[in-house]
Amino acid sequence: MAQPSASDAAGLQFSVMMWTLKSHGTFEENLERIAQAGYRHVELVGEFKKWSEADWQRILARMKALGVTVDATTGVAQGFADPAGGDTFISELKEFIPIAHRLQARQLILVSGKRIEGAAPGSQHQASIDTLKRSVEILSAAGLVAVIEPIDRLENPPIYLDGVTEGFEIVRAVGSPHVKVLYDFYHEQRTHGDLIEKLEKNFDEVGLVHIADVPGRHEPGTGEVNYINIYRKLKQLKYKGVIAMEFYPTGDVVQTLRHAREEAMQA
Repeated sequence: MAQPSASDAAGLQFSVMMWTLKSHGTFEENLERIAQAGYRHVELVGEFKKWSEADWQRILARMKALGVTVDATTGVAQGFADPAGGDTFISELKEFIPIAHRLQARQLILVSGKRIEGAAPGSQHQASIDTLKRSVEILSAAGLVAVIEPIDRLENPPIYLDGVTEGFEIVRAVGSPHVKVLYDFYHEQRTHGDLIEKLEKNFDEVGLVHIADVPGRHEPGTGEVNYINIYRKLKQLKYKGVIAMEFYPTGDVVQTLRHAREEAMQA
């Protein structure tokens, strides 16, 4: 069994988005690297969809041995912002709950889906609120929190929800502790900026944060985002959630991930 990291001892929680490391080796090889770098959580984007039953058993056993758990995962393909897609969203959410439980994930990452050509003004915003309200009973019964993730339109041109400002408006209208915003500083910086001001004003609605620098989606310190100030603000605001690294390491994977975690702790 892996020993608790210094971050665990300090009450801080750090995670790594597994997909960012896929060019460096297999899922299991990258699990080892993440554990070596001192992380105790990972996040998934559907890697498990290709696992056989033997894969499930082997990988979950290895994660347990390493002391690594899944803090968040995607898994619902249907977007929540489609006025005609609410029933499909709810059906997919219900079907995914057993998988989330098997992964022992605590949060589900949800995305809005595409902007709909010709949709009435405000209809997708209202559909987001209505659909997410419908999800609350399911999430509550399952003991899960959903975090909605805005994605910048440089990366995903058709996406509906592309910024945290509207994301916070939607979550406030839903009004449940089971629906929060995933504040991805990389996505928000690319097209909107004002990262810290929006964090301060909407902190109570933040359920998870993602870290990568701009441009390039590499580790903090390679681009224009002052992550030291962001980490200090998170501490000042008494953030208790997970800080998830979602970047492409420019150097040795273990060393780069370890440095990113230690830099955040020191800040």
